[in-house]
Amino acid sequence: MPGKIIIAGAGPTGIGAAHRLKESGYNNWIIHERHDYVGGLSASFKDSEGFTWDVGGHVLFSHYEKFDRMVDEALGSNYLEHLRESWINIFKSWVPYPFQNNLRYLPREILHECLTGLFRANLNSHRKADNFAQWALYTFGQGIYKYFMLPYNKKVWATDLEKMSKDWISERVSVIDFERVLKNVILERDDVSWGPNNKFRFPLNGGTGEIFRQIASRFKDHLHYNKDINWIDTESKKIGCCDGSSETYDVLISTIPLDQLIKRIKNKPDRIVKLAQKLTANSGLIIGIGFSRPDPSKKCWMYFPENRSPCYRVTYFSNYSPRNVPEINNNFSLMGEISYPKETQLPANKAIEKTLEGFIKTGLIAESDRDRVKSVYTIDIDYSYPVPTLDRDNALNTLHPWLESHNIYSRGRFGSWKYEIGNMDHSVMQGVEIVDRILKDKKETVISL
Repeated sequence: MPGKIIIAGAGPTGIGAAHRLKESGYNNWIIHERHDYVGGLSASFKDSEGFTWDVGGHVLFSHYEKFDRMVDEALGSNYLEHLRESWINIFKSWVPYPFQNNLRYLPREILHECLTGLFRANLNSHRKADNFAQWALYTFGQGIYKYFMLPYNKKVWATDLEKMSKDWISERVSVIDFERVLKNVILERDDVSWGPNNKFRFPLNGGTGEIFRQIASRFKDHLHYNKDINWIDTESKKIGCCDGSSETYDVLISTIPLDQLIKRIKNKPDRIVKLAQKLTANSGLIIGIGFSRPDPSKKCWMYFPENRSPCYRVTYFSNYSPRNVPEINNNFSLMGEISYPKETQLPANKAIEKTLEGFIKTGLIAESDRDRVKSVYTIDIDYSYPVPTLDRDNALNTLHPWLESHNIYSRGRFGSWKYEIGNMDHSVMQGVEIVDRILKDKKETVISL
């Protein structure tokens, strides 16, 4: 048996690991959570006006039966099911998502430019890209790249696309051929069903965080709140927390951001320090605004590649569940997301005003709706997206084996530092699978190291 297992963090990965330990009948384990709530980046909060907010625009879809069963156990029948209605706001109009599948909505000259660029890209499909910027240009052509792929992704990542790898893409970006696009244009056909999240569930009560609150309630005796790990001694297998306490471990499952985990380790070689410094993340600001009027829109979420809005994405959060707002017949809510580089600051007051201006400029609200603002709620996310930079994999290929040689397993959105397996279901399953590896020597399938 592995001895005492400490889990650092009660986000999706930590909860997944804890659930699996409980399910396996193994009892020598605890979770240390630095906050006074569970859920991590999938937590939810209710503000003083009765509006519920998520930490970003989460939707519940899955690649894994195990995750589905966990959600079923947590929610029972207390969920809603939605067909995705997602749009791109561009050229003062709405284009169905994905953009590259629905070019027929564009102004004629822009449509011609996008079709011509895609046609030429298909003729030169043999070109090999060295980075994400080149991949997007070579795959979609100059028009789609210029009007959507470049500006939108710069907003999301707050990083130069030339510094990003192309290897993370997988199912994250819809890749289609010229013939399909042309057929959609000529036949005036919408092409909106692409992607794993075209159908999704959402909790009836409490936002996304309700899933993890319900799961965690089953092992609350193992869960320690306000316990932030301050240092780790790999030689003595000992951790120290910010409250002054310390304890030993045999195995440490960490969901702490990987670069921060390395900083906390006392006795590490310089090469490990230097590799951890190569990891790049961005920060994010969630701006939730509740309005005291109903809204007839059926949209789920919307993308904003242009600079008329500071947000890269806005969610009609009241459409996910009527209980996300007080009295759905009299209120609705919009939740905007803004990315910014970690080394910078984004003052919330200025961002709120720019977000409201963006809502007006893009037609989500009218100028008169400023007087109907009932609630404003912000969530500043220190670590929002792990950026898949060009040298990321080389760093991870050394960092993870070094940690595991000391019985430390770094998993989760920022523990693995792999955006492509950073969805909620991926993250939970990373926790499940690392426990199966530790207890039963099973191979992990979600993460590949």
